[in-house]
Amino acid sequence: MPNTDGFMDAALAEARDAAARGEVPIGAVLVLDGEIVARSGNRTRAGNDVTAHAEIAVIREGSAALGQERLAGADLYVTLEPCTMCAAAISFARIRRLYYGAEDPKGGAVDNGVRFFSQPTCHHTPEVYSGLGETEAASLLTGFFKGKREG
Repeated sequence: MPNTDGFMDAALAEARDAAARGEVPIGAVLVLDGEIVARSGNRTRAGNDVTAHAEIAVIREGSAALGQERLAGADLYVTLEPCTMCAAAISFARIRRLYYGAEDPKGGAVDNGVRFFSQPTCHHTPEVYSGLGETEAASLLTGFFKGKREG
């Protein structure tokens, strides 16, 4: 696995910040040439926008910061396995590597569900590394939803 230099820790911090805002605790960072160029947690509630997943937010922010729609050479760190929408955006953005923490058997689309990158209609497939920060990522999600059920 390539050197990750604490980038998943930054994504986990974004997930914690998202939880503090009442959002589902998923965080992401976009890295290019060893530097974080964008970071975000989920913002679906804040923006009343179902597409404001952490992955989409960092792709938008990174593209704006770099002045380009394609992010070839960039790596994405996200705390949960991306859904189909986010996997498609990752492919369309031409992201080089995807690192994710916890698997999502119900909503994930990388190693679960539709397995988007394995489909013949997928034009670009990033290198995928799973399980990075998995325990903390899963714990954040479990605790968040447990709190919702009990509260």
